[in-house]
Amino acid sequence: MVQKKKVVVAITGASGSIYAKVLLDKLTKLSEQIAHVGIIMSDNAKEVWKFELETSSFNNYPFDFYNKQDFMAPFASGSANYDTMIVCPCSMGTLARIAHGISSDLTTRAADVVLKERRKLVLLTRETPLSSIHIQNMGLVTQAGGIICPASPSFYSQPKTMEDLAATVIDRVLSLCDIQIDSYAWGE
Repeated sequence: MVQKKKVVVAITGASGSIYAKVLLDKLTKLSEQIAHVGIIMSDNAKEVWKFELETSSFNNYPFDFYNKQDFMAPFASGSANYDTMIVCPCSMGTLARIAHGISSDLTTRAADVVLKERRKLVLLTRETPLSSIHIQNMGLVTQAGGIICPASPSFYSQPKTMEDLAATVIDRVLSLCDIQIDSYAWGE
């Protein structure tokens, strides 16, 4: 029997709402592997979602949403045993705060908890080009045990839609989180 995971998803205001949407869509279908999903969505993330996807569909997901200043959320403490945190998309400002241990909101506090508890943290970064500051911050997060997964889609599965293209990245993120998914694999 597979141990069900408790997952935190933080959605920042970086461009790339399609990635967050595809992630949430996939998580809704993984109830046999997921015990609970907690969502932190910044105000900017909501505005970017509305602009990029022309919808407010983030309101339609069956997950628990937490205010970015809600330090009473269960995953603000290591004792709640959340296994995994995905920041999707991850802004460079959020990356910097996580890299330097600045727990100024629930997203950065939850990331700090996941790192200190040696659990899985995946940051789906969405920025180009990168400055040396961004690269140094990525190095700090990696040294602390986090995983930087740039939003770089693959094309060998010949995706047909924007969602298919975004799914090539999200499938990789879910794999990195030890979540079993049915996706295209090279050479199979």
